[in-house]
Order: sequence, then structure tokens, then C-alpha cells
Amino acid sequence: MEKRWVQAAGADQKTINLLAQELNIDQSLAGILAQRGITSFQEAKDFFRPQLSQLHDPFLMKDMDKAINRIDTALAAGEKILIYGDYDVDGTTSVALAFSFFSQFTPHIEYYIPDRHKEGYGISTAGIDYAKDKGITLIIALDCGIKSNDKISYANSLKIDFIICDHHLPGDELPEAVAVLDPKRNDCSYPFKELAGCGIGFKLAQAYCIQHHLPAENYEQYLDMVMVSIAADIVPIVDENRTLAYFGLIKLNEKPCTGLKALMDSCGKNKDFTITDVVFTLAPRINAAGRMDHGNQAVKMLLCTEDELAKEQSLFINIQNSDRKTSDQNITAEALALIDESEILINKKTTVVYNESWNKGVIGIVASRLTEKYYRPTIVLTLSNGLLTGSARSVPGYDLYEALLSCADLLEQFGGHKFAAGLTMKQENIEAFSERFEQVVSATITEDLLCPEIFIDSEIALSQIDGKFQRIIAQMAPFGPMNPAPVFVSKEVVYVGNPYVVGTKHLKLSIKQQNSAIFEAIGFGLAEFENLLQPNVPFSVCYTIEENVWKEQKRLQLNIKAIKIHN
Repeated sequence: MEKRWVQAAGADQKTINLLAQELNIDQSLAGILAQRGITSFQEAKDFFRPQLSQLHDPFLMKDMDKAINRIDTALAAGEKILIYGDYDVDGTTSVALAFSFFSQFTPHIEYYIPDRHKEGYGISTAGIDYAKDKGITLIIALDCGIKSNDKISYANSLKIDFIICDHHLPGDELPEAVAVLDPKRNDCSYPFKELAGCGIGFKLAQAYCIQHHLPAENYEQYLDMVMVSIAADIVPIVDENRTLAYFGLIKLNEKPCTGLKALMDSCGKNKDFTITDVVFTLAPRINAAGRMDHGNQAVKMLLCTEDELAKEQSLFINIQNSDRKTSDQNITAEALALIDESEILINKKTTVVYNESWNKGVIGIVASRLTEKYYRPTIVLTLSNGLLTGSARSVPGYDLYEALLSCADLLEQFGGHKFAAGLTMKQENIEAFSERFEQVVSATITEDLLCPEIFIDSEIALSQIDGKFQRIIAQMAPFGPMNPAPVFVSKEVVYVGNPYVVGTKHLKLSIKQQNSAIFEAIGFGLAEFENLLQPNVPFSVCYTIEENVWKEQKRLQLNIKAIKIHN
């Protein structure tokens, strides 16, 4: 699928000149910093050299004082506490963090992860009933609960208090919990709104330590878990998230918790982890527990303190991940066949597919794959407990949640955000919903959003790239949403030697410009260009710059995102 090349708007030239001079860096790099809101030496210093002292005061979060006071009361009285969280990476890391932290102060504590297949997402009646049967009087819910008004009311009727630690958008009315920690609530003045659920749990632990004059090490020990949640939940890696991710990666690479270390070992990589490595190696394995079996398995691994137990648990989760891959591949193939047979995509701007036998645990992955292939808002549905349950994925720039809101009368339940959501509906509503969803999206999406784009930070000459240039780029990491790895475009390049295909889909080549050195490059999924590129015929490339390590030898490599051949 052809991609649109979108060049970033130029930043203020005075700011660029100032940054280039004060930081002694290339003008192109200074321009990228300026585009990302960095306008002074001090802001650049804070960006390149984050400090944990930059973390915001947790008591700026609405209801934090209420949450700490209620926890203090529970601990003093020996009340039983339940740590409750979702079954995905953010939820399980949140639960592991909060359970491990508060276990330091009470033995009367346990955790609960809902069963994806039997209970579904969020606070469940079954979970509250479990708490009642166990004599639990305080539930701390993480990464869920902000819209569980009816469930919280039910808990209140049973004399069970709730503290909600969530990061999703609230509804019109907040649940009647003892405390609702969510920077996205309208009346919360917390300066950063984009924490992950585990980040909210981290702030709760930080607040407890501040209140009781405990060493920062008591909560900073969980930075690796917070970083994993930030990477997996695709939240913006700016402001507080950038600081947490920066130090979380340091901890993961230098002194990870026992469970994560075992999982890293089981992946065959145990050092030099980046955010990308976490997203593609650790996160899918942690997620696989909740998809194929139960999220408790992931929490159990994260809480391990003995190497052998951690190794055993991580190997078990690896097996679950292998099963997940097989299921994912099979369902994706079935969905593609269904689309082809039924001509679902003809003249449509959405994809909605359904099969009652598909595994509920992997339909979100399938929805992502279909969205990537066809580049349009996509919903994959299966049958669960008498209702159709679905996962929805969007394309960048289109608000999926708002589209579902316009279909709310046909849904039993839905929740999520702009880019991903979950939903349930009655079986008889699928046709009406599919038609309404298509109508809503068709009326609100623009044609350009249905074509993938590559956002280009700067045009540069290949001769600008050297070791110093790359070292400065590397210091912009960790990369992620709102702080992606810089993408450059270079024009009038030619290849040296002959391009060739590696694997079945990837293009390997060497390129140069006039007066530049020769650069090795790889284009993942660009094998078609092996026969399209001609000797001495110039073309343009957009790419990121990375270090390729082979047999402990490091060299610069261009990771080509797209190629345009000059007419």
C-alpha cells in the first residue's frame, strides 16, 4: 500500500539557531528538538538528562489524600485489602506493583484478576462477591473502574470500599468510590494527563512513601514494571512518562525484578533492551497469560522472588505465547478469507468481521493485523457468554471511541480510547451495528486518513550522518508516541552494488549521494523494489538511523521506511 510522505512544519529559525549554537549540534537536529517543543538550553537539558526529581507531586492528583487516608485506616485496623486489575500488561503490572508494595505493610492482602472469558474487562460482580466472601473491606482497583458506577454501587451496598486508580476517560458521572484517582477527570489539576494505569499505581505508592517519610527506593524499585506498562499501553512518552520510561529501562537492563529477568532470559535477550524490544518481546508474553489462560499467571511471574520459580513461570508463559501465536495466525487467516469471500471491503470505509468460534483472547491482535493490512477502522467479533464480544482498532487520526459512541444504543457495553476499544452487543444487533458503524465512519473520516502516512522530521544529506549525529539521536530515546524516532528523507540517492532480498520480504542495499560515504540500509517489507530500482537512476528514501550490532561489531544502518523512484 502506497504511503503519503508528510513533511513536518518548520520550526522557528531563531529557536533552531539558538539550540544549534548552545548545544553544539547540527541544525537539522536542533530543528527536530524545536518541533518537539524544546526551545531553550534548560529544556534540552531536562529532555536529554531526565531526573527522577522531575516527577510531579502525587498529591496534586485529585483524591490522592483521600486514598492514602483510607489505606492508612485499613492498615491500622488490619482490614483485608484486595488489589484488583485488568488482565492485560498494564493491568497485571499495576496489580503486581501495588500488591508487592502494600505487602510490605500488611499480611492481610491479596490480588484479583478477572477471567477474560467468564467476567470480561473491568470490575465484575463476581470479583466483588469474591471480596465479600473473603471478608475484604477495601478494594484498590487499577487500570479499570472509572466507568463501573453500577459495580461500585453494588460494592457499597456490601460495605466494601473502592479506591479507583484509572487512566481512561471518565463518563458523565464518577463512581461513588472513596477515592477516584484519574488525571483525566475534569476536576483534576494534575499536570500530566497521560499516565498508564501502572503509572497511577506508582503515584499511589509514591504518595504513601511521602506521607510516611519512607525512602524513595520503596517505590522506585518498581520502575521497570512501570516502563513495561508504558511501552505496552502505547501512551505518550513525554513529560512524566518519559522520565519513568527512561529510568525504567535503566533498571530493566541493570537490575530487573526477578520475574522480568527470567522472562528476558526466556526470550534469548537479556541486555540492551529498548522500548521496541519491550513492545515486541516482553509485552506479548505477559499479555499471552490473560489471552490463553488467566492473567493471574502473569502476576505470579512478576511477583516471583526466587530465580527457579521465576524461570519455571516464565517458561510456562512462553508456551502460552506460542499457543497465542498459533491461534492468532489461524484466526487472521480465517478473517482474511472471510473478507475475501464476502467482499466486505467493497466501497466501504470499515471492516466488521464475526465468527462465533474465534478465541476471545486474540481477536484484538487480529483486529490490529486487519487494520494494518486494509488501513481502515476495524472490529473483530466473537461469541462469549451469549453476547457478541469485539475488539476495535482505528487508524491514526481517527477517533474510534467517538464513532462507537454514535452506535451506543446498539451496544450493551463499550470502552476504550481513540485508537482501541472493546465492545459487546446482542447477536441480533450485528447487522444494524455494522451498517451504523459504516455510516458514522464514512461521514466523519477523511480520505487522507485511509492512506497510511510517514511523518518526516527533516530532509538531510547523507553526508550529515556521522557518529556524533547518531549519538545525539540515541539520546532522544526512549522513543514512542509523541516522541518517535526521527525520520529523515534524503533525495537523489543511488544504490551501490546490487540490492537483494533477505528472507522473503526485506530489501538489503547500500546507498550513497554525491560526496557522501556509502551507507548500509535495510527496508523491511520492501522486497518489491529489488527489481524496480535501476543502476544510476536516483531515488528518494525516508528512514531512521540505527546502530546495527553483528558479532559485537557496531555500525550505522539506515532503516528505510519508504522509497520513491524519480520519474
